[in-house]
Amino acid sequence: MRSTVIAVLCCLLVVPVAVPAQVAKPRLDSIARRIVSAAKYAAFVTVDAAGRPQVRTVQPRPPEADWGVWFATNPRTRKVQEVTRRASVALHYFDPATESYVAITGRARVVRDRPTQNAHWDPAWTAFYPDRDKGVVLIGVEAERIEVVSPRLGVDSDAATWRPQSFSPKARVTTPKRDTTRSVPRHP
Repeated sequence: MRSTVIAVLCCLLVVPVAVPAQVAKPRLDSIARRIVSAAKYAAFVTVDAAGRPQVRTVQPRPPEADWGVWFATNPRTRKVQEVTRRASVALHYFDPATESYVAITGRARVVRDRPTQNAHWDPAWTAFYPDRDKGVVLIGVEAERIEVVSPRLGVDSDAATWRPQSFSPKARVTTPKRDTTRSVPRHP
């Protein structure tokens, strides 16, 4: 029995185990942004009323600092109905040059108000949506998890399970409460 245990331990010491190095979050974020910027389009995934996934190509703006993603669409599309019914969505970006991908999962919302649309508008969309008052809505995706796969850029998946490296974006910045106490000015 003892010799069997020693033999197994010796085998473990001799056989290298492929464990991918975890990339630090700031570097993983940077690599993910590089992949996303190289991919002009993304696949947007929603779930229909019957529970089936629905996929289509969208042209999103570059992600914001907190990985919020915005894109425009016709208000009568099924994706608007699907996001309204169920906010859980995914975006998938693929860069063929580096054979890399980024998958974002999160929650989406449909935005119809003009000030928010103006704040997140991409001029490239204007040709497709000449009637900005009635012919367009924005979909905003709040990223909850970001997966990155890019062996060429040094981001390997788990060798056994192929589980990609991932991170959660920073929490949204909240405005601190204003100090409502007033200091009494001193008079000389």
